[in-house]
Amino acid sequence: MASYDDDDDECGYFYDDGDAEEDGVVPLEDDAPPPERRADYWAITQESLSAAQKQDLSTVMNLLNIKQHQARALLTHHRWRMDCICDCFDRKGEDRMLRDAGIVLQENNSLAAGGSTAPMRSVTCNVCFEDFSLSFISTMDCGHCFCNDCWTEHFYASINSGKKQIRCMEVKCSVICDEGIVRCLLGWKYPDTAKRFDHFLLQSYLEDNDSVKWCPSTPHCGCAIRVGAGERYCEVECLCGFGFCFNCAAQAHSPCPCTIWEKWSVKSRGESENIKWILNNTKSCPKCFKPIEKNGGCNLVRCKCGQCMCWLCGGAAGLEHTRRSIAGHSCNRYKEDASGKALDASRQQMQRYKHYCDRFKIHGDSYNVEKENLGPAVQERARQLDSNLARPFTMRDGDWLTRAHRRLLVSRQVLSRSYAFAYYMFGGEVRTRPQERARLAVARNLFEDQQEQLERHVEHLSKVLAADVPALPEAEIMRAKQDAATLVKTVETLCGELYKCIQDELLTLLVDPMSIAAYWPDGPDRAKEFVA
Repeated sequence: MASYDDDDDECGYFYDDGDAEEDGVVPLEDDAPPPERRADYWAITQESLSAAQKQDLSTVMNLLNIKQHQARALLTHHRWRMDCICDCFDRKGEDRMLRDAGIVLQENNSLAAGGSTAPMRSVTCNVCFEDFSLSFISTMDCGHCFCNDCWTEHFYASINSGKKQIRCMEVKCSVICDEGIVRCLLGWKYPDTAKRFDHFLLQSYLEDNDSVKWCPSTPHCGCAIRVGAGERYCEVECLCGFGFCFNCAAQAHSPCPCTIWEKWSVKSRGESENIKWILNNTKSCPKCFKPIEKNGGCNLVRCKCGQCMCWLCGGAAGLEHTRRSIAGHSCNRYKEDASGKALDASRQQMQRYKHYCDRFKIHGDSYNVEKENLGPAVQERARQLDSNLARPFTMRDGDWLTRAHRRLLVSRQVLSRSYAFAYYMFGGEVRTRPQERARLAVARNLFEDQQEQLERHVEHLSKVLAADVPALPEAEIMRAKQDAATLVKTVETLCGELYKCIQDELLTLLVDPMSIAAYWPDGPDRAKEFVA
C-alpha cells in the first residue's frame, strides 16, 4: 500500500467548515451540498409486470381518449417512450401521429357498433366470398369487415409466425386489429393461442420498450428495471443487488463508455493471459520481429527465418559459438542504447496492453479484498464504536466508517475502469478528429494527473480504514475520523473531475460520439420495487 505524507498534499482540494473546525471533525455528508435529483428507477417483478404495463397504457388512453389496443399500438410504435409521443404530437398533430402508428379512430361505424339499430342483413366476406349475418362478422377500426372464421385463421397464423401486432387482412391496410376481438375469437377455437397472444402483449412491454430491460443477473432474478425518459446512459442496481449499465446491459462500467468497455471485455477474455505469457516467456527476433520461445539450455537461439540471436540480450548473433561465448558477440557489459532503436511494434503494443491490464486488475483485486475482507471488519468496528457507551456520543457514532468504506469501493472501481478507458483512448484504438491532436495531448495530461491523484488518495483512505479504530485512544479515533472525512470528500471531488474530464474533454474529440453514466459517490442507484 502506498505511503502518504500529510504535509505533502499535492491534490489541491481542501475543505473548510466553521462548525467542523470547532468540533475538530469534518462531517462526511451533513454539510455537503445537496446532490442533484436522481432519476426514479423501478424494479418490476413478474407479478407486477401487467400492472406496470397497464399504468403506461392508462396514461395514454386518458391523455388522447383512445382505446387500450390503440394506446398499445401507439406506445409500441414509439418504443413506449412518452417523450417521443409528446414530441410527435407537437410536430405532426394527433391525426397524423395516430395514422403513422396504424391507428384509425372510427366513431360512426354501424358495423363496428354491432348494427343494433339497423335491420338484419347479410354481408359478403371478401376472403371466403360467403354471405354471413352481422352476428358472424367482425369489423376493425378501419371499417374493413370479414367473417369471424377468416379473422380467426388470420389471427392464428399471425401469432404462430411470431407477430405481436396483428394488422387488418385488407390489402394495403396497416391498421392494428382490436386486441379484444383477437382474444375473443381465438378463445373459441384456439384457447392456447389466445393465451400465447396475451403473453406476447405482456412481453412486448419489455422487448419493445426502450425504458424497460431485464436485469442481466446470472442466474436471472426475474426482475425488470424501468427508468425515466432520457435516462439511457445510467447505471442502476436491481433489487437482487446486481448493478448494471442500462444502455448496454453489461455490469456497471463507468467511467468507461459502453463501446470501449465491450472492446476491453472481449480483449481481456481472449488475450490477457496469452499476452502476459508471451511477454514473460518469449523474445522478438531481431530480423522478423516474431516472438521466439527458447526450448533448450543454450542461449544461442535460431529463428525460423534463419536469424540467430543471443537469448541473454536479444541481439543478433552469428552461428558459431564456443563453450564459453558466442563468436563475435558479447553482452555482459551494460551499454546505453544511443541508436534510439525501439522494440518492434507488436511487442510494444503487448507491453502497453500489459501496463494497463495490470493496473486494471490490481485495482480490481484490491476492490475484491476491500469488499470481502475489509467490509466485514469495518462493519464490526462500527458496531463496537456504537456499543461503547462509556465514550461521548461523537465517539460512538460508527456510521462514518461504513460511509467511507462505500466511497472507497466506488472509487476503487472508478480507478480500475479508468485504465480500460485510457488503453483505447490514448492508443489510437478509437478514432479522434485529426485537428484535435493538441487538445487530446492537453486533455490526456489532465486525465492522467487526476488519475494519479485519485490513486494516491484512495490508497490512503484504504490505509485509514484498515486501522483497528475502536482500539485506538480517543484522540486517535478523532484523528482517524477527521482523516476519513477529508479523504472521502477529496476522492469524491477527484472522481467527479475525472468523469467531467472524460465526458467534456476527451469524448468530445472522438469522430463517433460516446457518453458515460453520471458519477454518483455511492455507485449505481438502487431501484425501488414497483407496487401495483
